Amino acid sequence: MTTARDHLGPLALIAAVLTVYRLWVINHLGIDLYVDEAYYWGWSQHLDWGYYSKPPVIAALIAASTALLGNGLIAIKLPSLLIYPATAFALYALGRRMFSEQVGFWAGLAFLSMPLVSALGLFVSTDAPLLLCWTLALIFLLRALERDGWADWLACGAIIGLGLMSKYTMAAFLPSALLLIALDPRHRRWLVRPQPWVAVLLALAILGPNLYWNWTHDFPTFRHTAEITRVGHGERGLHPGQLGEFIGAQWLSIGPVLGILLGWALLRSRSLWASPAPRTLLIFILPLLALVSLQALTGRANGNWAAPIFVAACVLIPAVFLPGRRRWLIAGVAFNLLASTAAYHWPDIARSTGLALTAKNDPFKRARGWINLADGVRPLFDSHPGSVLVTEDRELMAHLIYRLAPPEYATWHPSGTPVSHYDLVTTLADKKGRDVIFVSRKAEIPEISARFGSSEALGKIVVPIHKDFRREVYVFLLRDFQGY
Repeated sequence: MTTARDHLGPLALIAAVLTVYRLWVINHLGIDLYVDEAYYWGWSQHLDWGYYSKPPVIAALIAASTALLGNGLIAIKLPSLLIYPATAFALYALGRRMFSEQVGFWAGLAFLSMPLVSALGLFVSTDAPLLLCWTLALIFLLRALERDGWADWLACGAIIGLGLMSKYTMAAFLPSALLLIALDPRHRRWLVRPQPWVAVLLALAILGPNLYWNWTHDFPTFRHTAEITRVGHGERGLHPGQLGEFIGAQWLSIGPVLGILLGWALLRSRSLWASPAPRTLLIFILPLLALVSLQALTGRANGNWAAPIFVAACVLIPAVFLPGRRRWLIAGVAFNLLASTAAYHWPDIARSTGLALTAKNDPFKRARGWINLADGVRPLFDSHPGSVLVTEDRELMAHLIYRLAPPEYATWHPSGTPVSHYDLVTTLADKKGRDVIFVSRKAEIPEISARFGSSEALGKIVVPIHKDFRREVYVFLLRDFQGY
């Protein structure tokens, strides 16, 4: 007879090895921060209850990590590197609770090996705390449904609240939880008891400061969410191609073999529905998958918008296929690990085979060259003390702030309509008469320079990365800002 230690020990060892390996890979790849990481780091330097595009948990996590370890690359990325293994252990607990030790072990291993986790594991993102909160909330929900009392319900509500403060996608947990309660005769009694509703109120109370922040800033996060999903854009039409891309992204996110097994399990939904445990997992897969698929068909959906479905999927796949098709499960995990290793070492493979890295074949190109670019701007900026650093580009601004730490900076947005967090928290309106160091991707900025007393081109910074890819900016000294 196996014990928890028989499965937890190997899972812990695999998680530790993968985490250390990913730490090594980050340094080995020689990459800089990805734009969103630099953006979130900037948030972490000015903690608040909300930001233009996201709630505040990601900024708080980075602030905690960098307070202990400094502002280096690993310190900024560390929250995700630690949270994904924590989610694997939570999935182990979920699988063990619902099925068996073996299912829990393979659920955690499937999660750790997923291409989605392998890719996001190198970068800090809001998906890491979201997936952990989703898993923990499901564990406490199942505990609450099986016991009388308040503790598990309050824990579930608190975790949902933290999930909402990580990413609003956590809201999709609530209708699935309601479906689970309403569709199971054993659980319907909870609909007329106060505990579930108090849990929801607790979640909303935890989200409350972010809602208040949005209210005081004219709801930028909600406006941004509506913009990227194209809600309120009138006739959105049908886009079968985008739906196909979204479904393909889900298949690749969990891995080709595990994706086939998940599709196979979903095709068997009718027979699986008869059993309470598989039905629970389907309830936490199908509604969100259908909702985001509809969004993809009628508007736009990023591949990770349905990421929480993989929590239940990682449990469902071993629960269904361990008894008779273990080899498929092993093959799926093995393929994912081999594929992620190949992706991590693709630059090495390319060099060893004489293949030149290009803009088309380098998957890490968006995280290259930023430090060198900022270092090229530094002497031009430092030679004009007292100037305000200005760009009209969120990506440039994020990396320049991270590397240069300018005393004053602002974005150029004469329209007054914010399109980034910088537009919310910086302004040039109160800086008339000031000099500006303007960094632009454009060689000429006549409409901008016209708002100043004089302009001078200070130089062009070029950072070659590949033969067909380089980073290039132009730096201008703009004197005596006249106002928009």
